[in-house]
Formats: sequence, structure tokens, C-alpha cells
Amino acid sequence: MVRTGLVVSVVLVSTLLLLNAEAKSVDPYKVLGVSRDAKPREIQKAFHKQSLKYHPDKNKNKGAQEKFAEINNAYEILSDEEKRKNYDLYGDEKGQPGGFPGGNGGYSYSSGGGQGGGGFNFGGPGGWQNMGGGGGGGSKSFSFSFGGGGGGPSASSFGFGMDDIFSMFSGGSSKGSDQFGGFGGFGGGSSKAESRSKSGSAAAIKTITSQVYKKEVVDQGMTWLFLSYLPSQRGTQYHESIIEEVAESLQGALKVGRMNCEAEPSLCKQLGVVPRRAPRLFVYSYTSSGKATLAEYTEELVAKKVKSFCQEHLPRFSKRVDLNTFDVSAVSSQGIPKVMLLSSKKDTPVIWRVLSGLYNGRFVFYNTEVHDTSDPKIQKLGVDSFPAVVGWLSNGEKQVLKTGITVKNLKSAVQKISKLLEAFEKKNKKVSSGKAQSEPVEKIHLLSRTNFDSICGENVPVCIIGAFRSSQGKEKLHSVLSRVSQKSLSRRQASGTGSQDTVSYSLVDAAKQSSFLSSFDKSEFKTSDKLLIAYKPKRGKFATFKEDMTMEEAEKFVAAVLNGDIQFTKTRQKPQIK
Repeated sequence: MVRTGLVVSVVLVSTLLLLNAEAKSVDPYKVLGVSRDAKPREIQKAFHKQSLKYHPDKNKNKGAQEKFAEINNAYEILSDEEKRKNYDLYGDEKGQPGGFPGGNGGYSYSSGGGQGGGGFNFGGPGGWQNMGGGGGGGSKSFSFSFGGGGGGPSASSFGFGMDDIFSMFSGGSSKGSDQFGGFGGFGGGSSKAESRSKSGSAAAIKTITSQVYKKEVVDQGMTWLFLSYLPSQRGTQYHESIIEEVAESLQGALKVGRMNCEAEPSLCKQLGVVPRRAPRLFVYSYTSSGKATLAEYTEELVAKKVKSFCQEHLPRFSKRVDLNTFDVSAVSSQGIPKVMLLSSKKDTPVIWRVLSGLYNGRFVFYNTEVHDTSDPKIQKLGVDSFPAVVGWLSNGEKQVLKTGITVKNLKSAVQKISKLLEAFEKKNKKVSSGKAQSEPVEKIHLLSRTNFDSICGENVPVCIIGAFRSSQGKEKLHSVLSRVSQKSLSRRQASGTGSQDTVSYSLVDAAKQSSFLSSFDKSEFKTSDKLLIAYKPKRGKFATFKEDMTMEEAEKFVAAVLNGDIQFTKTRQKPQIK
């Protein structure tokens, strides 16, 4: 009876060996349809193509599931540098010849489950060839085990479970049995996602822990694509290959990470990520209010569609403006510099959206669509080619950061423009702290009855008056005039002392001094929140400036007044301050 059982065992094991030898002989290069010298990118593309074709959710044909598993196994070998090298040398990814790497004089075979996975082991000299006979004094034994893999604890790589195998012999179940008739127990499998992470083939994907999340994700302004999963879930490897491809196409604009909700339950709970039957994808991004949000991707798992979803969720902190109506001086930025991208794009370019997220709170971002460098508005900005970036310091001074920008790719573009922005930010800090100025900024006085004669009396050749109707307008005019007063060749900062020079500067509250303004114009300039009036008291004439209230433009206006390039108009009556 024992001999009969042994013969049956030998026949079964031999049959299984032949089946596995046949399965093992499948060439992963042929499975994916690539050449042996294929580059990693070619292998990845081939894997995506084949996976989509045979994915069980899309392909209901007989054999599709087995083919899908075969494709995943092939990709696992060829996407891992060490496994691929071993396969090329020995025909086995574990680095031992014949497909049955041995140890201690025996042979073993392992399939798909990682350590403890399903396979065979034949001990003793002579291996399985001598397992039936005696002699030589040494006992001959053999064993094989089946790993859990992805099909559950009782599944094997042969398409039937452990329960089926044991029922052939005893009509019972493997559950609760350690050994039966010389058959060893079976071990558990390991996650493909984890094994790929250790091998380095998914180096672009960051493992997100609570610590990493706090230091590298929160409030950093970068958009992330997260993969949440459990080690026991199927499809993790395919999800990873998708987000790797998306990350590669959006380098510089997007980072990718994986969250193991079994290892990091508190983080997943904090983010509201509840594990389900399959891995899930989320985009971590920022709304226009600056608040971080987590949006789940629920459409077809195709790289192109995932990429579009990610692009839709990139930051939108840049304001789209029309140069015909845009007034940079009308926006108070509280000491923060302003930057504008001029390009021919109808929508805000991805590069600018990314930068608006990375530098949110450090710059005020604008963008506009332009096409013709001969446009007077473009020429006024000093731009001669597109795309271009123009900036305004907190003191109103304009600077062309770069024109005719050329870049190789998205990542290099973000890096290149980031350097420009950071250099401009440093300059603005110097200006704000007064380090970039040779003289301290002095106060521009508000016109009153007591100081009017000394500031705008007949003994003063030209009086530049800044008229405002709001606190923001007053702040802007004070900032501009205080700096212009130090740059002109011959001008005087009005101090009310009666000292004389070519030009004096002052402010007037238009809301309180309407009769004063009506002396120049009947409308009292009611349509202007702020303007400059160049007044020649002795001649009773004046000229106005209502355009962009920047230091540069104001200085041009004053220079034109001094050079006689401005047309003056007779006042309606002699201006009087109440």
C-alpha cells in the first residue's frame, strides 16, 4: 500500500514538474513582444499595451486572465535590472541555470509568490532521480510546497488550489495539516509592489509615510499623484506602471507616491482614504484659495487619461488678464513682487500654473495672450520676443526678466524660470529693506493751507501733485513719488521750509479737495482713482498723467515736463487749498 502511494506520488510530481518546466520556459521577451536589447521605456510601453488588451476588466475571453498574469510576470522580470540580467545569463530570474536553481545538492523551483512561494524541492544526492530507491545508506526524500501568491492562501500557479491537490489523496482538505504523505506546508506571498520598490525599478515613486507627508507634501505647492493600496491587492504593479509613465511625462510639474494603508493606517484615515478591493489613485493639489484637496481618479486606467486628470488639477493661482485694461499699479501686493507671463497660448501654460503653485504667496502671478511684438502695449513693457516674463518690484519698478524663452522640456523650464523668480525675489527684498537705495525714502507731504505757498507757490517752477481717492491710491502715489524725487537731476523734496529748486512733490486728497481739482478741470478728475498733475504756478498752466502709476512711467512724465515735451493747459482759475 505504501509502495502504491509512493508510485502515485512520483507520477504526480513528475507531471507537475513537466507542467512547470513548460510554464517556466515561456520567454518574457516573447510575452511582451520586445527584443532582447529593448530599453526599459520600450518594455514599459509594451507592458501597457498588452495589459490593456488582456486586462480581466476589459477582456472577458477565455484565457485572458491567465494571459494577463503571464504578462505581469514577464514585466516583473524585465523591469527589474537584476532579474533581467539573471534571466539573460541563466534563463531564470533567480540567477541559477536550468530553471530549477538548486541548493545542498538538490533542486527547487519557485513561482510567483516571492519568498515562501510555491515550488518544488528535491533533497539529497542525485535529486529526484534517486528518490524511489534505497542503498547507499542514506534516506531519500522529496517535498514541494505551494505559495499563496495573488490568488489567496490555497491557490497555486497551476490553476487549481491546495484543497484540490489534497483531496486527490485523502478526500479531505489541506486546512489544519502541516504535512501529508511527505508533502510540505505552504507559505505566503509578498507584494509585487514592495518587491519592485526594493529592487529600485519604481524609483520615481516615493513611499509616503506620515513623516514624509508632513515634510515633503503639505504646504509645498507641488501637485502629487498618490497610489493607495494594500499589499494583498491585485493590480498594484499595473497601477504603479501607469503613474510612473504619467510622472515621466509631467516631470517638474508632478510628483508621485505610494501609500500602504496597511502600514500607514493613521495617514490614510487622516486623508479620508478608505482601502477598497482594488488600489486607488488620488491627486493632491491646491484650489484657488490655497487650500489643499484630494481628488480621486475613477475613470479608465490609461496613462493618457490619468495625465489629463492631473493637468486639470494643477494650481491656478495665476490671473489671466487683458493688457488693454490691465493696470498693475491698481493691485496692492503688500510688498510682494508681481510677475507676468506673455505667451501666445490661449490658456494658462502648464509651466506657469506649476510655478504659481510653487511660489504661491511669494509672487502675484499674471499671464496674458499676446501675438505681435509691434503692439504699443508690448513695446511699452520692453518685450521684443515671446514667451517673456516681466516683473514689478514692490516699489513699482518694472523689469524684464526674460524674453524669447526656450526650454528643452517641462522640468528644465520650471527649473530655469524658478532661478529667474528667485533672483527677482532677492532683489525685491533688498528694495523693500532699503538696501538697494542710495538714499533713504523721504515723506511726501499732503498739501494744506499752511504749506501750499512753500510747495506750490509762484516761486516754485513746477509742482508735481499726486491726487488720490483711496488709501491704496495714496500709498501707491507716495511710494512712486518718494522714489522719483530722488532720481531726477534737479528736483526738491517738499518739506514746507520754503527752500526752492526746480520741482517739488506733494499729495492731495481728491475727495476732500474737489474745489482745488475743479480749478484744473471741471470734472474734478472724478474718473481717476489716482493721477499726477504737473502745475506751473507762475504761468497758471498744468498737465496730467493718468496711465500706469509706476516709478518708471512717473519719472518719464517728470522728465518730459522738464524737457518741455508735454503740452500744458491753462487752469480754469487759481487753485486754492481749503
